[in-house]
Amino acid sequence: MGPKAAQVQTDDLFLMRLDGQLKMSHPLIKLANTLDWPAIEKEFSGYFVTTRGRPALPPRLVAGLLYLQHAFSASDEMVVNTWLENPYWQYFTGETYLQTELPIDPSSLTRWRKRLGEAGVELLLSLTINAAKQLTVVKERSLDRVIVDTTVMPKAIAHPTDNALLEAARQHMVAFAKEHGLALRQNYNKEAPRLAIQVGRYAHARQYNRMHGALRKLKSRVGRIHREIIRQFELLPPESEQSGFALLQKVERILTQKPKDKNKLYSLHAPEAECISKGKAKNPYEFGVKVSIATTLNEGLVVGMRSMPGNPYDGHTLHEALEQASILTNRRPKIAIVDKGYKGAMIEGIQILRSGQRTQSKTLKKMIKRRSSIEPAIGHMKMDGRLARNPLKGAIGDALHAVLCGAGHNLRLILGKLRLFCSLFLSLLFRNILATLKQNQLMHPVVF
Repeated sequence: MGPKAAQVQTDDLFLMRLDGQLKMSHPLIKLANTLDWPAIEKEFSGYFVTTRGRPALPPRLVAGLLYLQHAFSASDEMVVNTWLENPYWQYFTGETYLQTELPIDPSSLTRWRKRLGEAGVELLLSLTINAAKQLTVVKERSLDRVIVDTTVMPKAIAHPTDNALLEAARQHMVAFAKEHGLALRQNYNKEAPRLAIQVGRYAHARQYNRMHGALRKLKSRVGRIHREIIRQFELLPPESEQSGFALLQKVERILTQKPKDKNKLYSLHAPEAECISKGKAKNPYEFGVKVSIATTLNEGLVVGMRSMPGNPYDGHTLHEALEQASILTNRRPKIAIVDKGYKGAMIEGIQILRSGQRTQSKTLKKMIKRRSSIEPAIGHMKMDGRLARNPLKGAIGDALHAVLCGAGHNLRLILGKLRLFCSLFLSLLFRNILATLKQNQLMHPVVF
């Protein structure tokens, strides 16, 4: 059923409205009064076309929780529990009176993200850009000059090792056989975990011959279970054949892949995770997906963010990144500043400036020097936001999480500017009061 129609909440004799208790100059309240909530309600209501069942949650509540989750780096459970304790968060999501019960079950956010899709979360990102323009956080002409760069969004998986992958594959196959009544001659529940531990210990002690021997034994045990399930595959019910085939296919990839192979499998529950090398001394390899980020040159506002599966060359991602920025801002960028990884990228109608490029114009030199200002923005999204670990499942989860991280960064940027404006206003007011008192004292001195 579609969302419940908004009802006018009249004053209650025994309840006091939130706007009568809270500080209306709070940055979160100013932001709540600026965002275009009617556009969210109009767009999100289209995801519910059936007239059966319980009415859906208010779109503003769901959108507000997603905003707060990525602005303050909270999990699904934490954002719901903090909402119950923070009246400013309740006002931000459209509540009139203080609520004393949880608004939704945390699992509802997972289902809502699936319903919204990439188009829905891109709407949330575009509305943060519009709010930034209304609050003069970013100027309209600043959207003509953007910085584009890529980074890695790590997946929420353990560091992949051969022994851990083989042991996980064995556990999944044993559980699958037990669930569907397939008889295994041996499940190696005692021997295989011991072999996996030995592999790690031998590797730590640099006894590589023993390590490879234990790894071969573990691989042979996993291969036996794999072949035994294949022989009994015809006994599976039709509804389980697809899941069984997918599991066996993943296990076969783990058993046959070599160290130098491409398109290796690094996780059973997240097969879309890729190994990406970024040249870092501490973490030379990261396991996740490449993300393209576009920010304004001066303010650092995110105007485009998109996941790029397949680890493409940076220069091949520039067209999609600028196309998304044009759609979200309704303004085509005129200048794009990139690093040397985008060598060879050319787009008609847009001037591309690369690091190390020689130019005679002082203005263009300043723009190229400012290209590195996107690096702190990426760092804040990873440390203050949720870009450093993506818990969502599948390639669609990568796309949704990346866009929402960009929206959360914009909200933190807007809230920081509002706090700065408020402090400057108070300081100016305090100075005027002191000046007035000093002038009155000079005109009417007090004689003791």
